[in-house]
Amino acid sequence: MAQHILNQRPISRRPISRLCRHGFFLLPLALLVLLGVVLPWLGSPLSYNTSSSPSFPPSLSYWREYSLTQATKFVAKNESTVIVCTVSYPFLPFLNNWLISVSRQNHQENVLVIAEDYATLYKVNEKWPGHAVLIPPALGSQTAQHFGSKGFFKFTSRRPQHLLDILELGYNVMYNDVDMVWLQDPFQYLDGSHDAYFMDDLTEIKPLNHSHDLPPPNRKGATYICSCMIFLRPTNGAKLLMNKWIEELGSLFWAKPKEGNDQPAFNWALNKTAHEVDIYLLPQTAFPSGGLYFTNETWVKETKGKHAIVHNNYIIGYDEKLKRFRDFGLWLVDDHALESPLGKL
Repeated sequence: MAQHILNQRPISRRPISRLCRHGFFLLPLALLVLLGVVLPWLGSPLSYNTSSSPSFPPSLSYWREYSLTQATKFVAKNESTVIVCTVSYPFLPFLNNWLISVSRQNHQENVLVIAEDYATLYKVNEKWPGHAVLIPPALGSQTAQHFGSKGFFKFTSRRPQHLLDILELGYNVMYNDVDMVWLQDPFQYLDGSHDAYFMDDLTEIKPLNHSHDLPPPNRKGATYICSCMIFLRPTNGAKLLMNKWIEELGSLFWAKPKEGNDQPAFNWALNKTAHEVDIYLLPQTAFPSGGLYFTNETWVKETKGKHAIVHNNYIIGYDEKLKRFRDFGLWLVDDHALESPLGKL
């Protein structure tokens, strides 16, 4: 009996050996799952400290503390460029309209919305977590600020500091007003490696092969470049331009407190730094002002297929801008809201 027992095969040896053999394959698989699922999540703004923010999705207090550094890193997604806009709550429909057009060119994931009020911050991050940040102080959110108003000046005068802060983080930055619509990918027009790219705001038709230098100043000694569409590289020249713009805004505020926008200061900064900054005027056919695109039907037909970004300027008022977009088939929200990362608002 004892000899029979000793000669029996241990009943646990075969299953254990199978388990070991399979374990060698399962362990690497588990590691791959860990790397593929958990690590990307750690880069998300949703991977916050659960001890301070126990709720999911993130609480309002979390988004209040969400920093420009965090937000820029998140939307850049290991790329070098961030697309920035600044928005107050009444203009969320225009933000959505712009986002639809940006999404059609597959650049929406690199968009950072700088919210000017907490209502905008919460709404955008509720719909599209991580893509909105507020840089204090917050402005009021109830009234749409129109071109020329003191509120509009306060709203736009913060722009160069936002752009400078992103440049200091080492990213390229494209700024757009949200009363714009993309018809093509604008990045294809950023020829060369200049410090700053911008568009002319005049309605006068330029030759198709016009110069890309800063246009000559008018009788008052200033140019009429639009501060609505700017592309900057994180160079010393671009940072110098932003610092000069901030400086000119300070001077303008005290000298002309009724001046209602930041564009004159931007033009003074361009002219005063022209010999120190490598600047590039974008082609008018691709970046027309609203005063040209919406009023010169002949020019639009002659340049059809060459337009990249259309700006709904040269008109004042929320309802007026919306109506013009609708009249020209550029109000996309009514029928295509689901193409926006924000969906229907």
